[in-house]
Amino acid sequence: MNKQELIQQIRSKKSYLCTGLDTQMEKLPLCLPKTGDGLVKFNRDIIDATAEQSVAYKINTAFYEQYGKAGWEWMEETLLHLPQNTLKIADAKRGDIGNTSSMYAKAFFETLPFDAITVAPYMGEDSLRPFLEFKNKWVICLALTSNAGHADFQLGEYEGKKLYERVIETVCKWGSEENLMFVVGATRAEMVQQIRAMIPEHFLLVPGVGAQGGSLVDITKAAANTDLGLLVNSSRGILYASDKDDYAEAANSEARKLASEMALYV
Repeated sequence: MNKQELIQQIRSKKSYLCTGLDTQMEKLPLCLPKTGDGLVKFNRDIIDATAEQSVAYKINTAFYEQYGKAGWEWMEETLLHLPQNTLKIADAKRGDIGNTSSMYAKAFFETLPFDAITVAPYMGEDSLRPFLEFKNKWVICLALTSNAGHADFQLGEYEGKKLYERVIETVCKWGSEENLMFVVGATRAEMVQQIRAMIPEHFLLVPGVGAQGGSLVDITKAAANTDLGLLVNSSRGILYASDKDDYAEAANSEARKLASEMALYV
């Protein structure tokens, strides 16, 4: 999915919701077995319930990798159930020397039909270059994250700038707004406006709304551009809106609630 197709989906659905499929076996509704079949059924039901509101889905690969071969198969079943008109994100946070990154890129862009992958830029350009060479694929680079430990490195000074500013500035030289996004946590809304000034045309993937305390209104006002330019992720708030038989209906209700708020800005 290229940039114009993504923008069109946002305008068509009047939503910039990214639904996160960070599914935990132990949190499945009581009506489902705590098995791979139960997990895949849950994911499919959540996808079907949120497809009208979601322009993107983000699969956190760690939640599936923990189960080994079977987990990869469940992840692939989930991925193949995603609607064609949505951006499919592998939240894998890869980043290694060039030849290793080439293998990661083939894994997620060829073997698995993801549209985008999250990456860690610590090892520099050659670690991101293999991902950027794929046409109509996206590299989503960690910049300013929403976790408590973000300040350990990201807010440190480096050549007169915060490290996250240096990361954004440097990585932008390797790609363009057509194939690069940046992860910016919703809990850092006070800094997002300054980030938007640095990169006025790039999409931002924004986790941290809902369960982590980020404000949809604040992040939208700070970071929206003329094309909206945002994907706001919600995982736990949608996935676990109910632990009963009505889990799909509850997920739909939560997705519709977020999308109705988003519609005010599209």
